[in-house]
Amino acid sequence: MNRITAELLLLTLLLCPAAEAAGRSAALSGVLNLNGATAEQLDLLPGVGPKAASRIIAHRQKRAFERIEELVQVRGFGKRRFEKMRSHLSVRGATTLKRSQKPALAGNPP
Repeated sequence: MNRITAELLLLTLLLCPAAEAAGRSAALSGVLNLNGATAEQLDLLPGVGPKAASRIIAHRQKRAFERIEELVQVRGFGKRRFEKMRSHLSVRGATTLKRSQKPALAGNPP
């Protein structure tokens, strides 16, 4: 019985910081223009890091994006990954994408 209690205590301690961090995770708002966004702006998209951002930039230097769906032509971007960021993509207009902090969970001070 003591072993089970110890395991539960350890599990609780390990998960509490994760739960608190999840409650304050960043949310995205706005859109990102695939044809004009900087590498830093592209990095805001879910699942996009420096390497993926550089592949997007290289693709658009050869040929500008005419539709957001063309992102799946870039190596590393399949339909599933595209769908996760679809609502934040555009090929015209200004990039307004920004990350905002979600409020902390009730009862957990920041």
